[in-house]
Amino acid sequence: MPTTVSDAKKKMTLAEQLAAFVVRVRYEDISADARQQLKIHTLDAIGCAIGALEAPPVKALHAQLDEFGGKPLSSLIGGGKSSPVLAAFYNSTLERYLDFMDSYIAKHETCHPADNVMSILAASEYAGKSGKDFLTALAVAYQVQCRLSDVAPVRPKGFDHTVQGAYGVAAGVAKVLGLDQAGVANAVAISGASYVALRVTRSGNLSNWKGLAYPNMAYGATSAAFLAKRGVTGPLEVFEGKGGLMDAITGKFELDWSKEDLEIVLKTNIKKYNAEFHAQTAMEAALELRSTQHVKASDIKTVSVDIFDVAYNIIGGGNDGNKQHVQTKEEADHSLPYMIAVALIDGEVTPAQYDPKRILKQDVQDLLQKVTIRPDKSMSDRFPVEMPCRIQVELNDGKKLTIEKHDYEGFYTHPMPWDTVVAKFNSLASSHASADQRAAIVNAVAHLDTQEAVSLSKVINVAFEEALAHA
Repeated sequence: MPTTVSDAKKKMTLAEQLAAFVVRVRYEDISADARQQLKIHTLDAIGCAIGALEAPPVKALHAQLDEFGGKPLSSLIGGGKSSPVLAAFYNSTLERYLDFMDSYIAKHETCHPADNVMSILAASEYAGKSGKDFLTALAVAYQVQCRLSDVAPVRPKGFDHTVQGAYGVAAGVAKVLGLDQAGVANAVAISGASYVALRVTRSGNLSNWKGLAYPNMAYGATSAAFLAKRGVTGPLEVFEGKGGLMDAITGKFELDWSKEDLEIVLKTNIKKYNAEFHAQTAMEAALELRSTQHVKASDIKTVSVDIFDVAYNIIGGGNDGNKQHVQTKEEADHSLPYMIAVALIDGEVTPAQYDPKRILKQDVQDLLQKVTIRPDKSMSDRFPVEMPCRIQVELNDGKKLTIEKHDYEGFYTHPMPWDTVVAKFNSLASSHASADQRAAIVNAVAHLDTQEAVSLSKVINVAFEEALAHA
C-alpha cells in the first residue's frame, strides 16, 4: 500500500512538521494587509530601539561587546557592527528595554513578537537577503511564537513567555538563512531544548533582566540557527519526547503546521502608551477621564480599577506580587497603580514617566497608594477578544467619576494607522536623529519589499553615525 501524505506526516516529529511549514511558505503567501502590518510593527520596533540608546543596561551590554568583540558583519543600532548573534542580542535589548513594543494575547499567555525583529534583521544583513525575505522570515517568527502561545501556555507552570520565543526566533532566522527542512528542524530543536526561562523574571521585585531575558534568548536562538546551518543536530522530539516541552511543562497540545498561514500579525497589537500591554485600555481611560473631567491629583480620595484577571495577576497585585512598592523603572512599568497614578498626574505615559527621579517623587508615590485594583469576572470572560476596564475616581468632596472602555487605539480590533505609528516613531527617535534621518528610516521601512534588507540596516546605521558625529 502506498504511503499517504498523512502517513508521512505522522512519521515526522512536531519539530520536523514545523520545519516543513517554515520551508514551504513564501512572501506571496502573505496578504497585502499582513505585509503592511509587518512594516508597521518593524517601524515601531526600530523606534523603541532608538528610544533606549541611553538606557543603563544597554550601555552595560555595549561595554561588554566592546571588550569581547565580534566579527563586524551585522549593524548595531547607534553605530558600529558586530557578529550577527551579538547584534541580535544588543539590538533586541534596545528594542525591548522601554517596554513599548507590540503584544499578542492568547487566553493564558501574552508575548511580544516584535522581539524577533532584530535577530532576523541581523541575519538578513549577514546573508544579504532582500526586504521580501526579511518580511517573510519575520512573518514566520510571528506565526510560530504566537500560535505556540495560543496552544501551549507556559506561564501557569511558572515559566516565561520567552519559551515560545525560542522556537519563533530560531524558525525566523533559519528561514532567512535559507536552511532546508532538516536544518530548520535542528535549529528549532536546539533552541527550544535550551532556552526555558523562569517566570521569576517578571514577578516580585523586578530587575534589569526583565528587559534582557528575551534578547538573551534571541542571542541563543540565533546562534542555534547558525549552528544548524553548519550541520549541528538537535533533539528532534523537543516537543513530544520524554522530557520535551509537553512532558515537562505544557501537557499535550495539537498544532497542525500544514494548515498554518502567515496572518497572525493581523491579530497583534501596537502599544499606544509606554506601559505594560494589559494596561493599555486603562491608560487610555485614565487619560480620557483626566482630560474630560479636569481631574486634579490633589482632589482625589481614591481610585478603583476593575479589570480582567490577567491584568490583575500580572500588574495589579495578583500572582506576580505587590505592585504598590515601586522604586525602579522595571517595577513602575509593571505596576498598574503607578501607571494609573502617573497618568492622572502628568497627563501622559511616555519614557519620561519612568525617569528614576519621576518615579520617586512624592506626588505619584502618594497617589499610587490610593489606587485599588480588582479582578472582574465578566471582564475576564471577555478577554482576550476585548481588553475591558472600569475606572472610578472618588474625589475629596464625595463626587464619583466613572469611565469604562473595552479596547484602545492600537488593539487589533482598533488598529493604529501608519501615520500614527510614524508619529510614535518620531517621538521616540527625535532625540537621537534629525528629521531628515528619521524620514529616511521611515521611507526605508515603507519600501522594504522593494529593496535589500541590508539597505534598511545601512540607513539606520548611517543616520546614527551622522547624529553621533554632530553630537
